[in-house]
Amino acid sequence: MTYNSIFRPELFQDQTIVVTGGGSGIGRCTAHELAALGAHVVLVGRKQNKLEETAAEITSDGGRVSWQVCDIREEDTVRQMVSTVVSEHGSIQGLVNNAGGQYPSPLAAINQKGFETVVRTNLVGGFLVAREVFNQSMCRTGGRIVNMLADMWGGMPGMGHSGAARAGMDNFTKTAAFEWAHAGVTVNAVAPGWIASSGMDTYDGAMQAIIPKLKDSVPLKRLGSEAEVSAAIVFLLSPAAAFISGASLRIDGAASQGSGAWPLPPAKNNDAFEGFHRAVTPEILKAGD
Repeated sequence: MTYNSIFRPELFQDQTIVVTGGGSGIGRCTAHELAALGAHVVLVGRKQNKLEETAAEITSDGGRVSWQVCDIREEDTVRQMVSTVVSEHGSIQGLVNNAGGQYPSPLAAINQKGFETVVRTNLVGGFLVAREVFNQSMCRTGGRIVNMLADMWGGMPGMGHSGAARAGMDNFTKTAAFEWAHAGVTVNAVAPGWIASSGMDTYDGAMQAIIPKLKDSVPLKRLGSEAEVSAAIVFLLSPAAAFISGASLRIDGAASQGSGAWPLPPAKNNDAFEGFHRAVTPEILKAGD
């Protein structure tokens, strides 16, 4: 089996696209789709074993891939990572600024270290990678940057540290889109809602009981698939989005609209797009079935 992308084959032929957080979840899925469309994908992450596993999958499927271990929170490490990619590939045409992480907690229980760690991961790290990709490559050649947000439009109760960071990334996206447009660089963002991804299996405690019920609060009455997020990212990286910049695309089944005061009727005609041939259902959702 191969990735069932809706985009034309060889769309990104001879392009180098960096995917941070590419060893798991949405990053892994997006890396597979980009490789299936002809890109040389550079996986970036902190855990070498995950990068190697995803790289092996892509190679097995006939794609071109390499990887770089990098903690995006460390400025010098990010600078060296981008320098290595540019040295090996000449230039970077696309960046999927996907890496991130958080943990559930009410604001009153988050200490300074925890708050700062999540902000460094979900905001500062993304800024550092985007800045270095621009300064070392895209300022000369142009390119496409897609940042990762979340459904934080009405606040993010239970994950206020991540909500603050993602809101900052939304604003950074708009600023970078304006400042870097002169070089032919577009900067956009995607904001996934509840997506059936491996990240769900990292939560414990009360979240284990909540996750299987999340679909009930989505008007489409289901969770999104990794492939549905990847498809949006691929579109924003494509030539078709050449005049779109500074936009944040919500991928949440309308969950961020309306309010709990409006009753949600049973949904129909709402099948997910499942283009990722190597997708794995999170264990927490299997338990919910």
